[in-house]
Amino acid sequence: MSEALPGVPEAPPIPVAKDASAVVLYRHAPGGAEIFWLKREIKLRYAGGFYAFPGGRLDKADASVPVEGLTGDEAALVVCAARELLEETGVLVAQGADRLSRVELDGMRRALLDETEPFGVMLASRGLALRGADFPRAGRWVTPKFMLIGRFDARFFLVEAPAGQKAEVWPGELAEGEWIRPAAALERWTKGTALLHPPNLHAVQSMARFESHDQARELLATPPHCVDFIAERLEFQRGVHLWPLRTPTLPPATHTNAWVLGTRQLVVVDPGSPDDAETDTLVRFLAELKAEGHELVACVLTHHHGDHVGGVPRLVEKLGLPLWAHPLTAERLPWKFARLLEDGDVIALDGPLPMRWKVLHTPGHARGHLCLIDEASRATVVGDMVAGLGTIVVDPPEGHMGDYLSQLERLKALPVGTINPAHGPVIPDGVGKLGEYLTHRAWRREKVLGALKTLGAATTDTLVPMAYDDAPAFVWPIAERNTLAILEQLARDGAATRDGDTWKVTPG
Repeated sequence: MSEALPGVPEAPPIPVAKDASAVVLYRHAPGGAEIFWLKREIKLRYAGGFYAFPGGRLDKADASVPVEGLTGDEAALVVCAARELLEETGVLVAQGADRLSRVELDGMRRALLDETEPFGVMLASRGLALRGADFPRAGRWVTPKFMLIGRFDARFFLVEAPAGQKAEVWPGELAEGEWIRPAAALERWTKGTALLHPPNLHAVQSMARFESHDQARELLATPPHCVDFIAERLEFQRGVHLWPLRTPTLPPATHTNAWVLGTRQLVVVDPGSPDDAETDTLVRFLAELKAEGHELVACVLTHHHGDHVGGVPRLVEKLGLPLWAHPLTAERLPWKFARLLEDGDVIALDGPLPMRWKVLHTPGHARGHLCLIDEASRATVVGDMVAGLGTIVVDPPEGHMGDYLSQLERLKALPVGTINPAHGPVIPDGVGKLGEYLTHRAWRREKVLGALKTLGAATTDTLVPMAYDDAPAFVWPIAERNTLAILEQLARDGAATRDGDTWKVTPG
C-alpha cells in the first residue's frame, strides 16, 4: 500500500451492516461468574484469531421459527442466537431441552452444521420451544463503517448456561473455546495474548464486575464511548488504540490507521489524513485521553508518504506534539523533528502497564521506514511493511525489493506477534502473514522471470499483462512499479540485464 496513484478506481461503497446475534454465556462457579468465550480460526476473513462470544449472522429461515413472547425481528434474532449457540458450543437453550441426552444434542448440532435438518423442524419434531424470556437483551453493537471486510448489526443476549449441558468447540470456524473467569480473560487481553473487538471487550469487562444477572445486563447494555451503537474507541489489546483516518490511499484500503500507543504516556503513530475535519476526530480523541490523565509525548512517523503524514500540520497546530522519525524520513519532510529514531532505539512509555517499543529501521518500501515492536507482547506497528488488505507497493528508486524482502525475513525471525498495519485490519498471526508475503513475492518474481523468458526482451509495460494476468487491468500501472523493483532485483542477482528500458534474461 502506498499513496494514491492516477487512474485508480474509487473506493468501494460502505457495506451494509448485516443483522446478527451474539450470546454472552455464563455460569455460576465458586468465587464468581465464568464466561464461555471462543477463539475464531486464524484463517477466517473476518476477525480471524480474535476471541469472541457465540454468535453469527441472521438467516432468512430464522424468521419462520416461533418464539414464545416475541414476534417479528425480535423473535428472529432470538432464533439466531439460539441456533448459533447450539452450532458453536453444543448448548441448547429451549423449553424441554433438559430431557435430551448428550448424544441427541450432538446429533442436532451435527445436523445444523451439515444443513441436513432446519433448526425449526428439529425443535418442533422433538417438542422443544424457544422462549423470549430465556434470551434477555444485553446491548447492541454495529461494526464501524471503515471495516470493509464485513459489517454486522449485532444484538447481544445474556444467557445463563443450562444445568447439565456441556459447552465445547468442534473443529471448523472456531479454534478453541473455554470457560474462563472474566478477570483472567482481561489479563490475557492486557498481555496481548487474546485480542478483543470492542463489543467483546466490553462484555468481558462488564462480566468482571458481575453481581447479578440484572446488574450485568445493565452494564452490557450501556457501554461507554459508543455512539449510535458504534464503538468510538478500538483497543484490541491493552495500550494499542486504533484510530482509522480516511486518506487518499490505494484500494482496497480507504483509510490509514493512526495508532495511539501507551497506557498513560502516549505516542501517536502516522496521522495520515490531509483533511482537517478528519484529523480533528483524532485531535478530539487525544484531547479526551489527555483530560482523563494521559500525557501526550510525541507523534511518530513510520515514513514520509503523504497518506501517513497528511495530518501532521493539524496535529502540531492543535496539540503541539513534537515529531519523531528516522533521519531519512525527516530529511524528506519540511518540519522540525525533536528526535531522530535509529534502529535499536527504545520508546519507553510509563503507565499502569509500562510499555517499551523497540524501533526497527525497515527500508524497502521507503528508505527511512520504521516499525515499532512492543518488547513484552511482541505486538508490532508495521506501517507499510504489511497490509491487512491487499499488498505493498515497492516503487523504485525509493523502494528496493531486496531490502524489503530482507526486512520481511528479519521481522519473521524476531519473531513478531500481532501485526498492526497502516491499512486494513489487525493481523493476529504476524509470523504467518509474513510467511505468506514472502511466499507471494517469490511466486511473483518467478512470474516476472517466466514472462521475460517467454517474451525474450520486454519493457515493464509489456511484461505486466503476462506477469500480472491474475490481477485486474486497473492495477497494472501500480504493478508496473513492482515489476521494475523485481527486475532490478533480478539484475542484482545476475538473472536479468537491462539496456535502457528493455530487459532480457541473462544468458547461460
